[in-house]
Amino acid sequence: MARLRLGLALGGGSARGWAHLGTIDALTELGIRPDIVCGTSIGALVGAVYVTGRLDALRARAEKMTWRDGVKMLDLRIARGGLIDGAKIRAFLDQLRCTGDIETLATPFAAVATDVENGEEVWLRSGPIGDAVRASIGLPGLFLPCAREGRWLLDGGLVNPVPVSLCRALGADVVIAVDVNSSRMVPAKAGMPSYFDALARSVTIMQVQITRARLASEPADVLLVPELGDVGPFQFDRAYDSIGEGRACVARSRDALVALLTR
Repeated sequence: MARLRLGLALGGGSARGWAHLGTIDALTELGIRPDIVCGTSIGALVGAVYVTGRLDALRARAEKMTWRDGVKMLDLRIARGGLIDGAKIRAFLDQLRCTGDIETLATPFAAVATDVENGEEVWLRSGPIGDAVRASIGLPGLFLPCAREGRWLLDGGLVNPVPVSLCRALGADVVIAVDVNSSRMVPAKAGMPSYFDALARSVTIMQVQITRARLASEPADVLLVPELGDVGPFQFDRAYDSIGEGRACVARSRDALVALLTR
């Protein structure tokens, strides 16, 4: 019998996405290596780094990242369509040597973005991997839309926050999905939230609802949900905690994952 092809769907969630690093580490220790990797937003970034063999380098950078380092990645500028250009995200990937064209990768990879004009879900399956990640990471109202093949693209989390369907479209027989947004959020501090906090929390609320709807009709074979309620959307300096919880959620689902392996 032919071995079933395993897909890994990494969801969006801003700084919470560092949990994907711990999840992938723990899955690897269980002998689980995906044949297909798909990601949305921060999930696209971690997935891209994983399939290009640079996960150790990203983990080392993330664990040392301070709040100021996280801010530096967001190259703020006042411009029509958003505040952040996104060039520093591409530069960050270049520094990690996460480069090359998607179609040349040994492991099939794709990222999800959203067409600003018509709201269509766009699957990015070819071309420079850094460009695909930048297009997938485009929080509306914060990032400038990204131009690609005559389209203006924003964050894939607007249409498919946890891309199980994309994994299956690429040929996955079974899918492990990681949803870093659906753990209950800890209430914000008293007083009016900042612009960035209010925006990010609003998008998170929306994405949770979209995720529930999509996963109800397109369920994963195993769904991993790290408990990250106390990690804020822009707390990129909380990588150590997020990575640890990524590993913990795999441990909690070990029986389901072992059962999946026996298939």
